[in-house]
Amino acid sequence: MFKVLSVDHIGIAVPDLDDVKDFFQGKLGIASTGEETVADQKVTTAFYPVGNETELEFLESTAPDGPIAKYIDKNGGRGGIQHVALCVDSVDNAVKDLLDQGVRMIDEKPRRGAGGNMIAFVHPKETAGILVELCTRE
Repeated sequence: MFKVLSVDHIGIAVPDLDDVKDFFQGKLGIASTGEETVADQKVTTAFYPVGNETELEFLESTAPDGPIAKYIDKNGGRGGIQHVALCVDSVDNAVKDLLDQGVRMIDEKPRRGAGGNMIAFVHPKETAGILVELCTRE
């Protein structure tokens, strides 16, 4: 059985990463660890660490048909919390254990996400409508 270790990050969809920089870096003084484009997910991300283990991950779509663009369209053109990521001791074991329990997964095999971390998403129909990402930092 896998173990949930902590809340890793909260994924927040935004129309424009520059607006995030203005407020979170400019006004709150939280420095970003940098931006990264994940081409296969059609997104550019920027992480802002808050506390010892948790980060805010801001996501800007790089394509109008990307999942973040679709989320923002459904949200009336505004950003919002898109997912909650839980750090687990092993994404491979977590996916296997959840599938064995009959849990529907978006990712039935872990894949690489931002920062090179292994990730897998649980289908929101299993989690009361919340998109949950399981991740292991590498």
